[in-house]
Amino acid sequence: MTSPTTKPDAVQPEDAAAGHLFDTWFDPIEVGLRERVRGFIEEMIRAELDAALARPRYARRPHAAEHSDAKSGVAGHRHGSRTRTLMGTFGPTEITVPRARLDTAEGRTTEWKSTALRAYQRRTLAADALIASTYLSGTNTRRVRRALAALFGGAVSKDTVSRVWRKVKSDWDTWNARPLANEPIVRLILDGTVVRVRLDRRATAISLLVVIGVREDGQKVLLSVKNMGGETTEAWRAVLDDLVQRGLRRPEFLIIDGAAGLQKAVAALWDGVPVQRCTVHKHRNLLAHAPERLHDEISADYTDMIYAETPDEIAERRRAFIRKWRLRHRAVADSLEEAGEALFTFTRLPPSQWKSARTTNAIERLHEEFKRRIKTQTVLPSADTAAMLFWALLASGQITMRKVDGWHSLAKPLTQPVALAPDPIT
Repeated sequence: MTSPTTKPDAVQPEDAAAGHLFDTWFDPIEVGLRERVRGFIEEMIRAELDAALARPRYARRPHAAEHSDAKSGVAGHRHGSRTRTLMGTFGPTEITVPRARLDTAEGRTTEWKSTALRAYQRRTLAADALIASTYLSGTNTRRVRRALAALFGGAVSKDTVSRVWRKVKSDWDTWNARPLANEPIVRLILDGTVVRVRLDRRATAISLLVVIGVREDGQKVLLSVKNMGGETTEAWRAVLDDLVQRGLRRPEFLIIDGAAGLQKAVAALWDGVPVQRCTVHKHRNLLAHAPERLHDEISADYTDMIYAETPDEIAERRRAFIRKWRLRHRAVADSLEEAGEALFTFTRLPPSQWKSARTTNAIERLHEEFKRRIKTQTVLPSADTAAMLFWALLASGQITMRKVDGWHSLAKPLTQPVALAPDPIT
């Protein structure tokens, strides 16, 4: 025997039936404005067509004798209208767009096109900018819809966000080809940064090669960010050659991360330009050559040396560091000596510039901010997207760069390096 079962009618929970949190927030100003937007847009487009035909709707076409007047407009006729949906910062709205045919010199007619409302346009540029800015602020494509639901009424899908993002590529291509001859660059900061992207349905780590320039007034500016498949000499040389071909002047000072490929590329292109090895990267190298139990002691000795107040003090503590660690753990001393004088080139600058000249931290900070912004996306769809997103965060003002420390003294020439006396201990 089967017992009959009854299922209650599907009833929405009371909270769900009541709608979402902000649905009941009525604003008469917003409602009144949106009701009038449609009429305003339609009137603007009608006025544009009236100007093109030199007559308002239902008015007669001027006689042939009147065509000699320069203000008589273009011959043509109206032929109905069509409905278009347009989404702006005022929300989505349907508008009626007039249609017309214009006479051509060949005796044919052509469809009139509004300059205010482009063909196939579905969103205003301000709406596209708002969507792109929301995406750049650290929201993935799916969450943009929820973030802008109150403004656009749920009319923004993840596909809409992707289409808007593709529009940014034209600005990205223009930026990559811009001339640099008029950029008063006196210093370059070069480093590679690793990001994770989705390639062939797999999360892969790739290196973005980043070049930041410092202008004569001390302002930092992004010059290049490219995915070249690695940090080889050939990859870096391709990036630098591109900058030179676009007019980049010979820099007066270089700050690099210490990668062998970058060092060789810089030496081949700008031989004789003072080079500063990043002291933070070298610190990591020293720790990698020693057991963890020695890390705190190495860090203390290294910090005392790098952050000494005068070139003479730095040279003295450098000798002491090498003497001590040759005995304690020789690999650490050998790693420091490997960097040579390039680790202490900053001492040739005025002390006010030391803080900004010691490291490639300007790029490191950009990388940290970049990772924070893409945290919700986990991985990016392609290597090109990673480079473009890195640039867009700066170009849109989401991330800003300040002037370097000691920029007032950038014009001062470099002094001679402090010679390191040979140590008797071998």
